[in-house]
Amino acid sequence: MARGPKKHLKRLAAPKSWLLAKMGGVFAPKPRAGAHAQRECLPLLLLLRNRLKYAFTAREATLILKQRLVKVDGLARTDVRYPAGFSDVISIEKTNEHFRLLFDTKGRFVVHPVSEEEATYKLCKVTKKGKATQGVPFIQTNDGRYIRYPHPDIKVNDTVKVNLKTGRVTKHVHFAVGNLAMVTGGHNQGRIGEIINREAHPGSFEIIHLRDVAGNTFTTRAGNVFVIGQGHTSLITLPKDKGIRLNIVEERKRIFQMMKKSKKQGVTGKSSKKTEDKKEE
Repeated sequence: MARGPKKHLKRLAAPKSWLLAKMGGVFAPKPRAGAHAQRECLPLLLLLRNRLKYAFTAREATLILKQRLVKVDGLARTDVRYPAGFSDVISIEKTNEHFRLLFDTKGRFVVHPVSEEEATYKLCKVTKKGKATQGVPFIQTNDGRYIRYPHPDIKVNDTVKVNLKTGRVTKHVHFAVGNLAMVTGGHNQGRIGEIINREAHPGSFEIIHLRDVAGNTFTTRAGNVFVIGQGHTSLITLPKDKGIRLNIVEERKRIFQMMKKSKKQGVTGKSSKKTEDKKEE
């Protein structure tokens, strides 16, 4: 029997949200123990090499990180296996780029570009509330933050807006009917909708009903719901699909439209080249 913690991860056992090629190798980078769970994070190696394409190999990604060029939530990280998770802000000052990790409607990680102003804060879900030694009130968030003396109205499952420079809570949104939320787990991962109903089941999971902008309704557990805005206004910018999942027919139609557009662009490109060749003659 093996002794101690596992230090390796096979590529076939890696989370599907990483979008790793099946035949791209035997192993995948195993994330370090950190703020996010192993299957709910994206290692910085995959972020630089597979998503942003700033490195061709793991060695190149290591060289980039060792120069302290990449910051996660305002702190420079040098470990290629550091786990970046949902709502984390990745900043690369040398290229003046800022990104936020979100999910698309198929539950895959999306590296969403944000402005410099939006990169100064992040949203965190309150997972625990209590009193420490000497009666000091505190809250704990989904990314491992421990915040003392919070606002007394903040409760478990609420969302807090944290300033990354000071680490203080600047705003909070209640987990209540009528607010905008994103699903961060389960079958509906990545979908965004308004909370329309809460079903309490004593001794079991609380079920939340949501409705997206297109009018589609879906349900999930309360633990999978992450509030991102008051009413219909989101506190962060969202990916282009706005959290609306397409059905099979709509997805097929969208793919055909993209194919037609690419064919037209190819034809126009060829015709422009021919006209340029004639002018040169």
